[in-house]
Amino acid sequence: MVETGWWLLAISLMAAGVAGVILPVLPGTILVLAGVLVGAWIDGFAKVSGWTVGFIAVLALLAWATDYAAALLGAKKAGASPAAVIGAALGTVLGIFMGFVGLLFMPLAGAMAGEYWHQARRDGGFARPGDHLLASRQAARVGIATWLGQLVGTVVKVVLTFLMIGVFAVAYFV
Repeated sequence: MVETGWWLLAISLMAAGVAGVILPVLPGTILVLAGVLVGAWIDGFAKVSGWTVGFIAVLALLAWATDYAAALLGAKKAGASPAAVIGAALGTVLGIFMGFVGLLFMPLAGAMAGEYWHQARRDGGFARPGDHLLASRQAARVGIATWLGQLVGTVVKVVLTFLMIGVFAVAYFV
C-alpha cells in the first residue's frame, strides 16, 4: 500500500514535468528527473541503476540548457539586442496568462517590441525619414528568429523529456 503511494508520487511528478516542458511556469525537466529518482528509489535502484539515473540527469541538463540556448542562438543570428531577448522572455511570461495562442505568439511580440524599442533609443531615435521602417524590419527579423529559436528549443526539450521517461521505462520494465 505504501509503495502505491510512492508510485503515484513518481508518476505525478513525471506528468507535471511533461506539462512543465510546455508551460514555462513549471520546471519540467527537473520534475521528470525527480519522478525518475523516486521511481528508482522505490526498489532501491535494483531495476533502474544509479548509472541510468545519472544518464537521465544528463538528458535533463541538456534539455534545460537547450531551452535557453536555442532562443539565444536564434536571437544572436538575427543580430538581436539584449532588449529583444528580454522582450521575448517577458512575452513568454505574459503568454502564460493568454492560453496556448499566447504561449505561442507572445514571445514573438515581446522580442519585436524589445528590438523596436532598442532601435528607437539607439542614436537618439528616428532622426531621418524612413528610420522607423528600418527599425520595424529589424524588429520583425529579430522577433521571428528569436521565436523560431524558442520553438526549436521547445521541440528539442519535449523530445529529450520523453527520452528521459523512455529510458526510465525501458530500464524498469526490460
